[in-house]
Formats: sequence, structure tokens, C-alpha cells
Amino acid sequence: MEKSTDNILIDIKNLKKSFGDQKVLDGITLQLYEKENLVVLGKSGSGKSVLIKCIVNLLQHDEGSITVGEHELTDINEEDLIEVRKKIGFLFQSAALYDSMTVRENLTFALSRLNEKFSEEEMDVKIVEALENVGMPDSIDKMPSELSGGMKKRIGLARTLVVNPNIILYDEPTTGLDPITSDEISNLINETQAKFNNASIIITHDINCVKTVADRIAMIKDGKVYKVGNLEEFVSDDDPYIQSFFK
Repeated sequence: MEKSTDNILIDIKNLKKSFGDQKVLDGITLQLYEKENLVVLGKSGSGKSVLIKCIVNLLQHDEGSITVGEHELTDINEEDLIEVRKKIGFLFQSAALYDSMTVRENLTFALSRLNEKFSEEEMDVKIVEALENVGMPDSIDKMPSELSGGMKKRIGLARTLVVNPNIILYDEPTTGLDPITSDEISNLINETQAKFNNASIIITHDINCVKTVADRIAMIKDGKVYKVGNLEEFVSDDDPYIQSFFK
């Protein structure tokens, strides 16, 4: 389906990032549109995670531009960066929960970062709702050490959803999970998109996840975008490199 340039949420142009002599991103141009799941696919070490860390300015790019909404991230000031990050939820590969905090406290901490004043009752409502959205309402007073890997991923997503972002970045959401739990997380990504009409970038090399969630796929190779298209276009492509993923 043809995408309109009027609904671009993230616009990346000629993005470059190196670490010393190692070029990781070498001229990435890519867009994220409203209400889509964009999968960024590539081998380990291809720069996928570096790309999304640049999008939230956890890493600063060397050249090119990243525009989120009306904000271009090059030399962005702290106040504007806070506004950009309010729009973006980031689900880390490890879920990145604070081990010393309960689930409730992890989500409360996320809300406190919004610089908005919520009453204790309002916070409780938001936290319970976020946990219900990921099927984990009974975990509210548990510690991360009491949770399985799949449960931690769900709580990490709840912590992302509690701040009501319109963009979610998933970094390898199914890594380290058994096939059944991986399918559950992939389906949860779709359910989240359908319920909240957000847009997502999903970083993965899990082809089952790709087949479940992808509206579009961008394949990264040697720091560049190798191909962009839908699942059918990738599956039917006889390029040996592409088929090494989909065979």
C-alpha cells in the first residue's frame, strides 16, 4: 500500500554512526508511518539496535538527520529532547526493570518521569490499566526476580504503555524466550498496536516474529538499507541473502 508522506512519524535520512574505525550505520534512510509495525531485520551486529538508540538520542549519530514529529535531533536541546522522549516508548531487550523495585514501583517511576502531577489514585488507575493491557494485573506487587523472562517482557511493555506513547521501539522483543512465549509476545505487539493505534519499530532476527507483526520490513546489511517491502515481497524475493533469512 502506498504511504502518504503526510503521516511520517519518524524520518531518518542518510544516518551514519561509527565507533572508532568501525562503520555501523552507513547512510540509513528510512521512515516510520502512523499506525504501522515496521520491522528492522538483519544479522547480529548489523546496527539494528544502534539505529533505535540513535532515534531516542541514547547514542548521538555522526551524520545525517533524525526527525521525530517536528523535532530534528541533531543538537537538540534538553527541553525538546524530553518532549520527544515522552512520545516514544522503548522496550529494551532485557526489559531493563529495576531489580530493587516492585512492578508497581517500576511503573510509578516511569510515570514520575513525565513531569506531570498525578494523584496517588490516578497513578494506581494508570498502573492497573497498563498491567491489565499486558495480561499481568496480579503481578503488581511482585519483584522482578519472581518473574519469568516472558513476564518481564510483558511488564517492560506495561511500563512503556503507562506513559501513553504514540511510538514504541522494541529491541529484540522475543530474544531468549521459548517458542510459545515468543508467539505470545509477538501477538501482544499486534494487540497493542490495534488497541492504541501506535506505531512501532521492531528490531529482530526472529523470522516467526517478523511474520506475525510486520506491516513493512526494512532489511539492514553492511550499515545500509538493503531492501524495504512487505512480507510477501521478501518471501518471494529470490535474492540469496534475503532467502537465507526466510528459507
